[in-house]
Amino acid sequence: MTNPCPCGLPEPYADCCGRFHRGDQHAPTAERLMRSRYCAFAVGEPGYLLETWHPDTRPKRLRLDPAQEWTRLEILGRTGGSLLQNEGTVEFRAHYRCRGRDDSQHENSRFVREDGRWYYVDAL
Repeated sequence: MTNPCPCGLPEPYADCCGRFHRGDQHAPTAERLMRSRYCAFAVGEPGYLLETWHPDTRPKRLRLDPAQEWTRLEILGRTGGSLLQNEGTVEFRAHYRCRGRDDSQHENSRFVREDGRWYYVDAL
């Protein structure tokens, strides 16, 4: 049996967020982009994180902490961000373990779609 994707959806990584990370497809909604970005942290894909970060707010480089293990994602709410919209927010809690300590990050992220592609903009 294949393990489910780290983003929390039941599909295996290759069929779920892996297709976005490989560039086979773009995330169709703000929530799917948010899930795929969380998954990129979990599997160590900083290039994907930079690529899906809006150019106006994107850092020049991103270094992931190898000691940080992302363990679970909770979607707490969302506004907009559907297939037919160009803006949306996703509120989430991302759980992780770092240097033997469990913690979480709570954020309400803002997303925009430009030229048919969703981008992470910032946290509200």
